Amino acid sequence: MTEQASVKEPFIRIAKRNHMPFWQTAVVRAIALALSLIVSALVIFMIVKMNPLDVYGAIFDGAFGTERRIWITMRDMAVLLSLGIALAPAFKMKFWNIGAEGQMLMGGCATAACMIYSKNLPTWMIFALMIAASLVAGAVWGVVPAIFKARFNTNETLFTLMMNYVAIQITSYCVALWENPFGSNTVGIINRTTKYGWFPALFGQQYMLNVLIVLGLTIFMYIYLKCSKHGYEIAVVGDSENTARYAGISVNRVIIRTMLLSGAIAGLTGFVAVSGASHTISTNTAGGRGFTAIIIAWLSKFNSFVMIAVTLLLVVLERGAEEIASRFSLNNYASQMITGIILFFILGSEFFINYRLIFRGKSKKEA
Repeated sequence: MTEQASVKEPFIRIAKRNHMPFWQTAVVRAIALALSLIVSALVIFMIVKMNPLDVYGAIFDGAFGTERRIWITMRDMAVLLSLGIALAPAFKMKFWNIGAEGQMLMGGCATAACMIYSKNLPTWMIFALMIAASLVAGAVWGVVPAIFKARFNTNETLFTLMMNYVAIQITSYCVALWENPFGSNTVGIINRTTKYGWFPALFGQQYMLNVLIVLGLTIFMYIYLKCSKHGYEIAVVGDSENTARYAGISVNRVIIRTMLLSGAIAGLTGFVAVSGASHTISTNTAGGRGFTAIIIAWLSKFNSFVMIAVTLLLVVLERGAEEIASRFSLNNYASQMITGIILFFILGSEFFINYRLIFRGKSKKEA
């Protein structure tokens, strides 16, 4: 007589959710944000002995305290949102483009080169040249890993990541080549006196054109991914390459075409950053925003309009951290710790949106 070995059911099992209604995801994220603010308040009180409400007020003032701060917040949002938009089609296709940083730098270098070497061109011509150069530079930097992925099935994560380091070295060479003043190891403000190649002020606002360009990209990407044939092909390839091939879709062509677009938009972001914001180029022009944009693309589920809200949150936290550090004489680590706590809870909420916990003795319906 054989005894059947009984397998003890685990106390907690994790199962993937099929779907969660929008209102429930909104509630989960709201709870996560509220918990993050409570935990941050406790940390603020215990470590720095300050009133948490004063600190939260400083965060708000850092981003929206004056008209100038509002426009600086919008300027920073434009660059970060543009990079998130650049990553959206690649990530939806499950091509893990970690190279937005390098693609933006190459677009920025191309823009700076146009501003430095092309003199006395009409305004429309210099802007057309900078736009074309930044698009091409970013597209080339994005399509190289795509070609290797399509032809040789290389690892796109490592390839695009390594392309970032190559772009940094090229940018360093350009900085040394365009050094001004000599020996400063910086390019300085390009065309400071003539403002040749700078974005013009619109409606009396210096950064209005930045906002309008990125707003146009936001609308374009939403329509492209939701309503176009190319967007449909991207979604099918992302779900299953075999299904895409069975449906007659050329997977290699979709990969190359999508990375051309992704790299081009990242390169255009370099144009916005150099011509419309900093008016210079350095290895810190991207400033890690290519990696932050990954969070934006992922949290928004590749919806470019949702990206606006996610980008606003991240930029407000960044601007607020700077204000906290200066107003309360804290080092950057203390202010960034608050940002880290809030991001931890928001990112953690994605687990409960995508998965559910099933306790021992409960059916799936009850979980």
